[in-house]
Amino acid sequence: MFVMALTTYVIRMLPMAIFRKKINDKRVQSFLYYVPYAVLSAMTFPAIFSSTGSEVSAVVGCVVAIVLAYMKRGLLTVAVGAAVAVFLVQMIGF
Repeated sequence: MFVMALTTYVIRMLPMAIFRKKINDKRVQSFLYYVPYAVLSAMTFPAIFSSTGSEVSAVVGCVVAIVLAYMKRGLLTVAVGAAVAVFLVQMIGF
């Protein structure tokens, strides 16, 4: 338990210790801007494809979610739309 606490502390403390001044480099700023989205995507996409009993229904749900998000629908609409699409595909038998 101590090792886990130390590891999470170091990960959170290290950036504050290294970067004390404001970062002015545009490349670094743009890279850091997209880090949360990349991490969230890396955690979400594997879960999407392993959360259903079928890869076909997972792909359909993912495509529906991407299309609804691209159409600027709200988070609830995207989540419900993807869940309904997965449900319908699984009811069909895929």
